[in-house]
Amino acid sequence: MPVKCPPGRTVVRSDRVRIKSWSCSARVQTPTSLCCCRKSPSAGGRCVGDPGAARRARGSQRCPPVDVASASNFGRFQLRHFHLDLRLNFAMKEMSGWLVLDLVPLQPGVHTLVLDSHPSLLIHAIDCKLPASPQEEPASLTYRVDPFAEYGSALNIALPDAALKAGTLLQVTVRYTTTDGPAIWWLDSELTCGQGGPLVFTQGHSVCNRSFFPCFDTPAVKSTYTASIRVPEGVTVLMSACRSSYSKQDRVFQFSMDFPVPSYLVALVAGELQHVDVGPRSRVWAEPCLLSCAVKKLGGSVERWLGVAEDLFGAYLWGRCDIVFLPPSFPIVAMENPCLTFIIASILESRDFLLIDVVHEIAHGWFGNAVTNATWEEMWLSEGLATYAQRRITAEAYGEAFTCLESVVRLEALHRQLRLLGDNNPVSRLQVKLEPGVNPSTLMNLFTYEKGFCFVSYLSKLCGDVRRFDCFLRDYISEFKFQSVLAQDLIDYFLDYFPDVTQVEGLDFQRWLNGCGPPPYEPDLSAGGALTGPVQDLCRLWTSGDHLDLQAVATFDLSTWSTFQIVLFLDRMLDHAPLLPEVMSRLSNRYALLFDGLNAEVQVRWLQTVVRSVFYPDLPRLRAFLRKHTSRMYTVPLYEELAGGPMKGVAVEIFQQTQRRLHPNLRRSLQQLLFQGASAPPAQNGPALAVTSLRDVNVSA
Repeated sequence: MPVKCPPGRTVVRSDRVRIKSWSCSARVQTPTSLCCCRKSPSAGGRCVGDPGAARRARGSQRCPPVDVASASNFGRFQLRHFHLDLRLNFAMKEMSGWLVLDLVPLQPGVHTLVLDSHPSLLIHAIDCKLPASPQEEPASLTYRVDPFAEYGSALNIALPDAALKAGTLLQVTVRYTTTDGPAIWWLDSELTCGQGGPLVFTQGHSVCNRSFFPCFDTPAVKSTYTASIRVPEGVTVLMSACRSSYSKQDRVFQFSMDFPVPSYLVALVAGELQHVDVGPRSRVWAEPCLLSCAVKKLGGSVERWLGVAEDLFGAYLWGRCDIVFLPPSFPIVAMENPCLTFIIASILESRDFLLIDVVHEIAHGWFGNAVTNATWEEMWLSEGLATYAQRRITAEAYGEAFTCLESVVRLEALHRQLRLLGDNNPVSRLQVKLEPGVNPSTLMNLFTYEKGFCFVSYLSKLCGDVRRFDCFLRDYISEFKFQSVLAQDLIDYFLDYFPDVTQVEGLDFQRWLNGCGPPPYEPDLSAGGALTGPVQDLCRLWTSGDHLDLQAVATFDLSTWSTFQIVLFLDRMLDHAPLLPEVMSRLSNRYALLFDGLNAEVQVRWLQTVVRSVFYPDLPRLRAFLRKHTSRMYTVPLYEELAGGPMKGVAVEIFQQTQRRLHPNLRRSLQQLLFQGASAPPAQNGPALAVTSLRDVNVSA
């Protein structure tokens, strides 16, 4: 059980001179690797006169939150560091080796260490030693594995009597083998882009890494780590670490992450990978067949985006900012693993979406990675802030019009979801109650991103100036870097920083955090009117009724539009589907050839309209698309449309022709979708991702 904390007290920052001048001062804080959540202060005395009093008062009240998604007793220990030593066996699709945890009990008399684990982990042995007594042999420990939830189990380890003293450093070693757990994705050669050899990658978000290694699988706990990974000849290994080296003789890759990270941000990829440097602190990794395309699409943009972000939010803390492009089997669009962003290669088709997704992951370097949500119930602290930061970066780099256009696309998707779910659906809250046994991955939705973005935009509006708010975010990162926080920490810090805000009439943060329905405030997006206006005018022509003014339609040249303009047009047309056959025929005759030459983001939306309108003349395009694209982000939305209507037979036919080229996880998902009631086996590998229509959310962590 988590330890209880003494009551907190409200504090007021005494360094107000910084706020009056709105200068972005940076303060250094020593990172901590013990449970990094911060207890929200309650009403009480006020600390004044000492510039460091506020920070020390809050820091003295740290306590672990309750995380119902973790079986571990993380609140009873400080995790100082851990080391992974693993050998990768591609033939057996196994990782085997050991994990070493450096732990310090925080209380006397802690008899048991409980780690998050998974039924797919085969535990071979566990031992413990006290570094203070190096002459003693490691003691073998007894353990048992208990059921916990669909997504994991509890590894209970009995500790020796010598470890019962608080403050004693323990080294616990767990020897184990991974099998087919949800974090680890083994790809045969046929499922890679170049088909030149097998590949494996891990995906830890939200609670999958407990099937990669036993851990405190909660965002409340951060620590440094090192790793030694042994591989066959010709295989390159990358990890989310700031330093790496390779011993060719031993075929061992060594990694070191020198900054504290939560377990879900530990990531690995291994296969036939090559790289090109695209900046002084960034390189692009990919299979050889993809590398030149990826480098051409990104060019020197990564360093430019990093520079803009640093001007806004302070120094980039992680050293390296590398990107690895993964095959279509990667289950989401992108993942913000520190130092090494994972991103699906399919996104290379769209320059605009590539830009947005990479900038979003860069923004996570500050919001989500450096300062992390302490519980999964407040995931918006990562995604909402990162989305706001992403749009500040693109506004500075590409202007307000482009940023507002992208925001309109996403916010319309948010309202589309609300129409489907209803304004009173609890999933639309920013703070969602996570019930025991529910996978936190199911909480990841548009509200996490877009309602969170609107709340952060509201905070910016309250402070009165976007540049002042940039300074606030810069100091927020400086204050809380390498820690995990609660929403109340952000709000308290905001009110300390902007004390006049408390005088605003109708100020109600609880409505934002716990209220259902649409955001109480949305930012002004009129700066995008020059780009969204033509889309609105063209949609009005196509949906005006019986008479279609073809002459007026002809004045709109979609070949000059950006991807987001065309996506917005197709999203709005899909809102009116099913469309009449004559309307579909005219749309197809005018635009289908253009769409054929554009990226998959455009094509999938047009094909969803085709299926929903049961427009058989464009079925060849649908077949060609699903034979070419094998990623979840493009296939699932179309199969969902097909399975729910008269074209289900077409879906079955295409699936039978292409299933050998689909990752087993995706294949099982589609089997369940297409053959309800049939003996389709349940998915054994990978989280149950809540996949919605692609136009509603481009799933990215």
